[in-house]
Formats: sequence, structure tokens, C-alpha cells
Amino acid sequence: MKRVTLLGLAVFLAGCGGSGPRDADRVVVMRSAPVAFGPISKACLQSGRDGRTRELCGCIQAAADKTLTSSQQRRAVSFYSDPHRAQEIRQSKRSADEEFWDAYVRYGKLAEQLCT
Repeated sequence: MKRVTLLGLAVFLAGCGGSGPRDADRVVVMRSAPVAFGPISKACLQSGRDGRTRELCGCIQAAADKTLTSSQQRRAVSFYSDPHRAQEIRQSKRSADEEFWDAYVRYGKLAEQLCT
């Protein structure tokens, strides 16, 4: 009987979450973004760009880990020191460059979703 009562109480409390904020003073806790360490996070941290943090650079690395191979990540690292290189690759007609650029665009979109 105790088990049934506790189970019923747990089910009841689980349903008490509500449907959303009811007033302006309510605090909403955002989910934490994934964080990883690798060549992109290292380049990001060393870049000297405004707004970089360990969390942001780690999140960007996590997005890279999901979308770019290790060789593509090494290639993308070069953009931190030579942004014009990205433009050259984007405009290239070589199939390898086009394939890389497609992956790089997917990476950028995922990083934006996860890290902002």
C-alpha cells in the first residue's frame, strides 16, 4: 500500500510542472551547452577575439566534433589566423573544397544553435 501511495504522489507531483511561465519574475534556467576541447577550441581561445570564453570555445568545438572530421577541423583552424583562406575555399570549384565547405556550413549552423 505504501508503494502505491508513493507512486501516486510521484505521478501527481510530476504533473505539477505547469505549462509555462506565469509571471515576469520567474527565473528560467537554460540548458547548458555541450563543451569539448580540441583544435578549434584551442584556436578560439588563442584568437584574441572579443567575447571568447572557455565555455563558448568549448561549445564551438563540440559542434565541430559532431560535423567535421579531424582533418576538416585542422583545416578550419587555419581560418582563425587567415580569414581570407575561408573565402578562397568557399569560392573554389574543386570538389574537395566544395565538400569541405558544405560540412563547414553545417558546422556553423550547429554551433549557432548550440552555443547562442
